[in-house]
Amino acid sequence: MLSFLYFSFLLFLVTEIALNRMFRSTVADKKDADQKSIKILWLTIAVSLTIGGLIAGYTEMPIYRGIVILYFSLALLYLGMMIRIFAVYSLGKYFTVDVTIRDQHRLKTDGLFKMVRHPNYLALLLSFSSIGIFYNNWIALLVVVVPITLSFIMRIDIEEKVLIQHFGEEYQAYAKKTKRLIPGIY
Repeated sequence: MLSFLYFSFLLFLVTEIALNRMFRSTVADKKDADQKSIKILWLTIAVSLTIGGLIAGYTEMPIYRGIVILYFSLALLYLGMMIRIFAVYSLGKYFTVDVTIRDQHRLKTDGLFKMVRHPNYLALLLSFSSIGIFYNNWIALLVVVVPITLSFIMRIDIEEKVLIQHFGEEYQAYAKKTKRLIPGIY
């Protein structure tokens, strides 16, 4: 079970690195909208996961005693990965890892985007939360989830300003009827 979990987390990491390398904006795209938030995200993720892992290794504050926590962590990871794959696929040529408006960009409001405005970030938050849960330590979970969530909220703020600037009232109307990350809540 543990080897499959490690393989799954490695698969997630490799997938994210591949997306980061393959889906960057090009010279034809509007530049500098990202405000280097992608670098802040990666740094926050690396530091949070490392410190969380160290805390889990040196302290014992279990979330749950038993193997069920590992299965839950694995299920959450794959749920996040599936949502991410569907969101990237549905955005198609408009998906980039940096905040970018592409030529002839269209606002996506159907499918997963009908439930939340940012299913990609929801997917990533689920996946990173699964790692915090895997650590099976309350402090480690908070060290992983809180900074990563805050960095994603910062990133969403940047992205939404760009979307409002580009799509104007169309995006504002969409934002009024669709939550950011959690359907019906936030």
